[in-house]
Amino acid sequence: MATVESLLDGAVGRLRTSGSDSPRLDAELLLGFVLGVDRATVIAHQDAPVGDAAAARFEEALGRRERGEPVAYIRGVKEFRGLAFGVDARALIPRPETEQLVELAEAEIVGRLTSAPRPAGTPRLRIVDVGTGSGAIAVSLAVDLRRRRMLDEVELVACDASEDALSLARENAVGHAVGDIIGFETADLLPPHGAAPWDVVVANLPYVRTAEIPGLPKATSFEPAAALDGGPDGLTVIGRLLERLPAALADRGTALLEIGGDQREAMVALVARVLPGWRSAIEEDLAGQPRIARIERSGPIAR
Repeated sequence: MATVESLLDGAVGRLRTSGSDSPRLDAELLLGFVLGVDRATVIAHQDAPVGDAAAARFEEALGRRERGEPVAYIRGVKEFRGLAFGVDARALIPRPETEQLVELAEAEIVGRLTSAPRPAGTPRLRIVDVGTGSGAIAVSLAVDLRRRRMLDEVELVACDASEDALSLARENAVGHAVGDIIGFETADLLPPHGAAPWDVVVANLPYVRTAEIPGLPKATSFEPAAALDGGPDGLTVIGRLLERLPAALADRGTALLEIGGDQREAMVALVARVLPGWRSAIEEDLAGQPRIARIERSGPIAR
């Protein structure tokens, strides 16, 4: 009978040959998946025997990974900000760098709710997650705000042009018990805001240049192309959102948009061209790379 160690040793070599950037990690995660245990348990019990049925399931999962399928799709789950999100080909896999976007959005929302007294009858803060995909951003915000007991003070909407992605986002919201807190709307970028504009707009839209997509890791070819392709300059979709902000963002509203690590100058120039007179700043990630564009209106809402 095979052991954890023997299965891992063979898998690591195969995954390295197939081009995986993290063959040991991939193998440990996949073996833990088929055994129903976490990675730490796999690492700690190298001598444990593995039954034939589990070994066969591991072989199947390993073959899928060798063909380039992302580990997250094979496992059907991806961790994001300490939460487990269901993932599949309906939406982009949540990336670690997007966690900073959620952190900044939470800080923005909490700051607005606590910086001054909010008398009874004060309208709820209106927040929209544009291009929600798996729902990772909206669900994470809802969970964080629930922990802070602030859900009654916000209206949170998640939108996406893809009905399939919205279906996945709803599933994740229900899984984290916030399905009745978040409103889900099908929309090309911003949904109709009605009489009240949005106070905080959060978006992780496609920002990869079209010409660069063929050079991305093979795993990305399994993800929806529309969730990656940002047009010739990588900022086409983001630019369309900027054009909508004058009519949709509140007087003191803020938009937080994730961008690529080489798009600082292009993003600053785009904001200056599309939103003259508006304030903008670029937040860096822990590696010192441009990551989040913060945009604030400096004039009244366009009518």
